[in-house]
Amino acid sequence: MDYTRLITILIPAYNESASLPKLHSALSELADKLDKYRWEFLIVNDGSSDNTAETLEKLRATDSRISYINLSRNFGKEAAMLAGMDHAQGDAVVIMDADLQHPVSAIPRMIAEWEKGYDDVYGKRLSRGKEPWLRKKFSMLYYSLLQRNTKINILPNVGDFRLLDRKCLEAMKSLRETQRYTKGLFCWIGFKKCPVEYETNDRENGVSSFRFSNLLGLAMEGITGFTTSPLRIASVIGFIVSAIAFIYLIIVIAKTLFFGEPVQGYPTLLCVILILGGCQLLTIGIIGEYIGRIFNETKHRMPYIVMDYKSSRFDKKTDFTGDPQ
Repeated sequence: MDYTRLITILIPAYNESASLPKLHSALSELADKLDKYRWEFLIVNDGSSDNTAETLEKLRATDSRISYINLSRNFGKEAAMLAGMDHAQGDAVVIMDADLQHPVSAIPRMIAEWEKGYDDVYGKRLSRGKEPWLRKKFSMLYYSLLQRNTKINILPNVGDFRLLDRKCLEAMKSLRETQRYTKGLFCWIGFKKCPVEYETNDRENGVSSFRFSNLLGLAMEGITGFTTSPLRIASVIGFIVSAIAFIYLIIVIAKTLFFGEPVQGYPTLLCVILILGGCQLLTIGIIGEYIGRIFNETKHRMPYIVMDYKSSRFDKKTDFTGDPQ
């Protein structure tokens, strides 16, 4: 049998019913142009509260290349991507957002690099679109701090938009941690990487569901998941403060022995207590972040639960056969 390589477009979606028809139209045009490949459009509905599930069902009725997964609730984008990776059937998988900010026009260039032998072809943003100035600065500062404190090369200005060869996908699937920071995991697995530059499009519909608090939480996952530097910094701060407190204690004792000391120093004592108490609370908080993640991992809960899965079966080297179910 003539074996044609299959490419899966993996799209996590949360409340994207308005964007999906436009995205499907753009992907269909792409598939028609690159007809030497077979295509699977795999959309993961991450517990949307709008009509995303109904939209997916209607689209699938018109296009057998569409597969979709409905998760039982909103588990977050990281878990939704893992669900898609677990069910993707392609020889290569392109991960992209549903809001059309990732340009479909960049996918042929990714495929061309993949054909040259690269395993991980990642999209590198030339700009961050209409992102607020302060958020851009915080993002770049975060990547700078993370890079300085990890032993792996965390790629700056790079998101989830990328093409993964099957061997990269299998490596990502083997990492089952529930506290996931996928951008870091892409770098951690290694393999032969290549950038493809692109301009971020403006969002077609609605507003991003990622708020500052979500981004802060994701940043914490990245820091605690790939470096223990905060614990080391807390230890250094504790050592420095303890050393200063010990020196101050020697000075107070010497002054009392040689000159005497009336009952004074209430403001100084209060400042010392507040400084030491603040350092202790900061250290306990940092330790608590790591312990909380250990606690979540030891429960061994599934990262996601599939409520409904509709797939297209393809004639491959495996036993995937038959029509869309």
